[in-house]
Amino acid sequence: MNTGNVRSAGPGRGRLARTAGVVLLLAAAVALPFVSSSPYVLDVAILMLFYMCLALGLNVVVGYAGLLDLGYAAYFAVGAYTLGILTRTFHVNFWQALAAAGLFAMLLGLLIGMTVLRLRSDYLTMVTLGFGEIIRITANNLKITGGPTGIFGIMAPKVFGLSLGQPRNMYFVMLVLVVLTTVAMAHLGNSRVGRAWACLREDQDAAEAMGINTLGYKLLAYMTGTFWGGLTGAFFAVKMTAVSPNSFSFMQSVTVLMAVVMGGMGSVPGVILGGALVILLPELLRNVADWRYLVFGAALVLLMLFRPVGLWPARSGREGEV
Repeated sequence: MNTGNVRSAGPGRGRLARTAGVVLLLAAAVALPFVSSSPYVLDVAILMLFYMCLALGLNVVVGYAGLLDLGYAAYFAVGAYTLGILTRTFHVNFWQALAAAGLFAMLLGLLIGMTVLRLRSDYLTMVTLGFGEIIRITANNLKITGGPTGIFGIMAPKVFGLSLGQPRNMYFVMLVLVVLTTVAMAHLGNSRVGRAWACLREDQDAAEAMGINTLGYKLLAYMTGTFWGGLTGAFFAVKMTAVSPNSFSFMQSVTVLMAVVMGGMGSVPGVILGGALVILLPELLRNVADWRYLVFGAALVLLMLFRPVGLWPARSGREGEV
């Protein structure tokens, strides 16, 4: 009996099953707006896609590089305000404003990262938390950001002939963004850079001893995550047609981090699942009214007790696998 063929058939069938599962999920996602005509269902689905994108971006920082960030909403806010200010005040083209939103968030991430990424553990966590609040308070007090009332009347642009003012069009654009982000993050996690991040996450001192430029790789992870945060924030501003400081509170950072931890840090499919659940579960618990967040919180505690690695953890050495 040829045991080699038997061994090779298992992984092949596993990849085939995963591919079939991805195709089925994608087909279901494409069919959703045609199956359900409810504006509420579509709005919840769009919000889920936003949090999937944010979770995938934060996963680079937290899951791949092991840098705990409690101020991720700051870059989400920077992207949203950049697009709002450029399109409303300076009448900049949408595509140019979109690129500027991602690049400006990334530049800010670089500047902050060069200052704080030499810190470790709790110190880094506290600094990122403080930075997130600084951005929100600054937006609350600047004239160009509209102060507490924010920026209103952001026009919905057309993307490939589709007006993003239509919820169905916004859904499909965000779905494409999630797919592209998933592919990019999966390849990044499996690349040489991803392996350097994994080494950095497991033992920074050992990584330095092996000749890895730890600060450089930290900055690269931070810039990648902040770019995606800014890009998602720009689409959020278009979807809401307005931005205000209240949309970017500390709880937004906690929710995105919760999606990464709940799904499985470093796992691309895990953080996608986590991004969906942090929006879907509270909505499914609306029938219990004021108790829904208590039930949701209890479910999270049970999850951390019985699945501390997340619902869909990354396999060892396979952080970027889809």
